[in-house]
Amino acid sequence: MRSERLVERLVRDLKPVRRRSVAAEAALLALAGAAELALFLGLGFMRPDMSAAMGQPSFWWKLGSLGIIALVGAAVAVLSFNPVASPRRGLRLLAVLVALCLAAGWLVDAAGSGLPALVERLHWRDGLGCVAKMAALSVPAVVAFGLLMRRGAATDAGGTALASGIAAAAWGAFVFVFACPFDDPLYIAVWYAVGCGLVTGFARFALPRLARW
Repeated sequence: MRSERLVERLVRDLKPVRRRSVAAEAALLALAGAAELALFLGLGFMRPDMSAAMGQPSFWWKLGSLGIIALVGAAVAVLSFNPVASPRRGLRLLAVLVALCLAAGWLVDAAGSGLPALVERLHWRDGLGCVAKMAALSVPAVVAFGLLMRRGAATDAGGTALASGIAAAAWGAFVFVFACPFDDPLYIAVWYAVGCGLVTGFARFALPRLARW
């Protein structure tokens, strides 16, 4: 077969690919996140002592930390959907950011008065429930990142999936903050890390297989 005919057969059924828009993808993620948060709060899941909680530094620490991690993780993931962009530098930035957030939580904890027993502070039964709820709230974000990743052309699928998982997990935890009755930095550092770690691990494993191109 002549090369011209081979090329013609290969391209015969090809269709033009829509140009990616980073702004449109970011807006789509923001809209989906806002819709999930509004639905969550609209269904009455907000903690009843929200006004008192807002007076606690630990509440703003967990809300702000998770919000920043979610935003940075989403930016790293969306940018890495481009085949010429690598998420590795962004992942290093995320690692530093998580460490700084944990250090800030330690400072908030150290500023408190009185330290009850470690096991009592962890409330493991409630902690397991928190992990399950955070994971459930992360599902829409994982799906959204998976769809965008499938439309993109990431060459570092593992790194992109990892950034997507971190962003999705942080967002799910961010939404759950509005219902979580615990503000103890130790509790948050342990159980939120477990929940976010499980979601991130799932995304890292699943998304590259679902978004192959």
